[in-house]
Amino acid sequence: MIGERLERQMGFIFELERLKTVYRQNGTLGGKRQENSAEHSWHVSVMAFLLAEYCPEGVDVFRVLKMLLLHDVVEIYAGDTFLYDQQGREDAKLAEAAAADRVFSLLPEDQGSDFRALWEEFERRDTQEALYAAVLDNLQPILNHYFTNNQNIAGKRLLRSQIIEKKRFIAEFSPELWEFAERIIDESVARGLFQPG
Repeated sequence: MIGERLERQMGFIFELERLKTVYRQNGTLGGKRQENSAEHSWHVSVMAFLLAEYCPEGVDVFRVLKMLLLHDVVEIYAGDTFLYDQQGREDAKLAEAAAADRVFSLLPEDQGSDFRALWEEFERRDTQEALYAAVLDNLQPILNHYFTNNQNIAGKRLLRSQIIEKKRFIAEFSPELWEFAERIIDESVARGLFQPG
């Protein structure tokens, strides 16, 4: 007999399908469409175990993976907010908290509480795991814009200094990852994806 616990877990899994319909500023190869939030979550999760050697010793990569797979599920209801839309990001905080209440309540109570705690930890960035997750979450768009030659982001006319200001915290966590990111930012400026200055 199928129990209520499994029904609730499957309900959450079904709801995750909606994340595939939330589109981001990132492009995809060929420029035919924008990346969706589920693809972003998958990409940063692969990066988490691939690049683990560049984070401080002792980081629990499995915890980071869970965080990255869950960090954007609130976008199912709240949508994706552009990183450089400061007012939009402030407004999104309440919507995302309400979305977290809604989506994590679909799960059995123990799992819902655990998943909600991971999401909140990611938002606070107060652990090494949350910082590593945030580093990857911020690094992936830089790589994406460059690799896909994302003309959508070129149309936003972002300044190099804006990118550096938002992403500089990567340097404190991993100087090597930051050095690579800064090189990609400069090459993106040369391509016209970001503006000098």
